[in-house]
Amino acid sequence: MKAEMIAVGTELLLGQIVNTNAQYLSQQLALLGVDVYYQTVVGDNPQRLRDVIKTASERADIVLLTGGLGPTLDDITKDVVAELLGRSMLVHEPSMRKMEEMFKDRGLHMVDSNRRQANWIEGSDALANEAGLAVGNAVLHEGVAYLLLPGPPKEMKPMFQQEVVPWLEKYLFDERTSLYTRMLKFAGIGESSLEAQLLDLIESQSDPTIAPYAKEGEVLIRLATKSDSELEAGRKLDELESIIRGRLGQHIFATEDVSLEHVIVEQMTKLGLTLSAAESCTGGLFSELVTSIPGSSAMFHGGVVSYANTLKQQLLNVPVDLLEGENAPGAVSHETARAMAEGLLQLTGTDIAISITGVAGPGQSERKPAGLVFIGIARAGQETLTEELRLSGNRDMIRLRAVKIVLHRIWRLLQERK
Repeated sequence: MKAEMIAVGTELLLGQIVNTNAQYLSQQLALLGVDVYYQTVVGDNPQRLRDVIKTASERADIVLLTGGLGPTLDDITKDVVAELLGRSMLVHEPSMRKMEEMFKDRGLHMVDSNRRQANWIEGSDALANEAGLAVGNAVLHEGVAYLLLPGPPKEMKPMFQQEVVPWLEKYLFDERTSLYTRMLKFAGIGESSLEAQLLDLIESQSDPTIAPYAKEGEVLIRLATKSDSELEAGRKLDELESIIRGRLGQHIFATEDVSLEHVIVEQMTKLGLTLSAAESCTGGLFSELVTSIPGSSAMFHGGVVSYANTLKQQLLNVPVDLLEGENAPGAVSHETARAMAEGLLQLTGTDIAISITGVAGPGQSERKPAGLVFIGIARAGQETLTEELRLSGNRDMIRLRAVKIVLHRIWRLLQERK
């Protein structure tokens, strides 16, 4: 079964609000085993709305419209759908009574335009709006289901769950298979490299399917299968996941949609380990990501943003002859990354101390190119690790990529302790 979504509202086209309804509805329809092939955003223009509804009705079993059910003249969704279907517009009396009682209870005068929210397409099923005033509509016409929902998410979401899902189950879903999904998240490998190692599975896939997605510093793949039961879906997903783990298990850090920093905070807390950070070119971004995770105070002791060489000397005891002088390696070097991490370890006494120093760009520094970054990881009683990174992208991308690589290196060290 195929669905198409149409979001109605000029404010969406102008970027004044974000269409979060589309994401929610796509996820919910997928759980019901309904495929969404197209999403459209159209302004408050009758002719353009007619055109997109006509197009959707020719290629979808379900046309789901959000927005345009309010009291003003530019709320035209019900009028346009009624016209296209050749049906009259009536008043849904229960919704009208609810509206009148609400205005009366609040001591407010109800203007005539508010009554538009109780309009109801002839022959449709009314969808109760528990969180607002605009009644929704559901109607079957020549084999196509038209669902009209309010635009505000606080009204749309409960209407979908409480009204639309039961309506679909009653009228459209006789024997339906549900879509079951599983997520695998990877770090320390790029999207192209990951895809290359799974290419044979992706090219030959039918059911289950594999869909890769990339985020900065992380890659995730979504496994999906349509099955009659959760047990059968689990068997198919387990089999595919086992094959993928056999090839890329060393990069899988989560099987749910959590960040790498979340996993590190959780694992270090369980192991009773502590962490601190010395940052130069990333300007505290590493510390920000870690401390954005609830509970990070149990494992993160703090950080030093030592942007200037003087602070590297004064706070982290980095020797001046590493930073300055004709033959000095400079602030952007293995030597300085090591000294920063070791100096911080002495200062904080944490189990792990990391350092990041480099050139975020856009220009050079110390005659070194943008994207050249050195990282260090110091641990009590063990050799300090340093690594040179050659990163691409703009200033923000270089900073974020450096931080994500450090997080991945910490995660790898934690796996060795298991």
